[in-house]
Amino acid sequence: MERWPALDLASTVRHDGDGGVTDDLATVQGATRWIQEQGELPTGPVPAGGPAVDENLRLDLIELRQAVRALFARVVAPAPPSPADAHRLMPVDRAVTLLNTAAAREPVAPQLVWPDSGVPGARLLSAENDPHVRIVAALARAAIDFLGGPQREQLRSCTAPRCVRYFVKSHGRQEWCKPSCGNRARAARHYTRRRTAASDGDGRS
Repeated sequence: MERWPALDLASTVRHDGDGGVTDDLATVQGATRWIQEQGELPTGPVPAGGPAVDENLRLDLIELRQAVRALFARVVAPAPPSPADAHRLMPVDRAVTLLNTAAAREPVAPQLVWPDSGVPGARLLSAENDPHVRIVAALARAAIDFLGGPQREQLRSCTAPRCVRYFVKSHGRQEWCKPSCGNRARAARHYTRRRTAASDGDGRS
């Protein structure tokens, strides 16, 4: 299954399973864990023991996430955006500027890789030594690639009760980000229909 780092970043704000919303980047420890769990960022593998996350990097990740989620909200319009931050979205022009500025902080050059027995490929060679800059710039580039690519057309905001995720629609009839959200949405619809029917019955008596 294809992964999109920009979507992973947006999904660090998620339903906590108990009716609320949790933030994986709420603490330095949480941000460290999230980066390590990525395994592979556009800059290459994340070292098992690092890089060390400090408060500045955590705040940079949160600001980048705000920009990504604001642009995701623009993509899915006129459908409603994720309810997690619909009331406080970053202005679109600021979000675009933030992404472009963050991506430009890391000077990179494409490099051809062609093993003796294999097909040629490409990778980016970075001239930036600061791993914090590389992480933020790589995520910004990934967001630019996502928003400028064909998968943008399939981006949706999950409408299941309490869900705050964005997802990429993988087939024609997909309405929710995962099966459990579909089950919850269908149960909510069924409950609403039963209440409506009961109210109509009371009105006729």
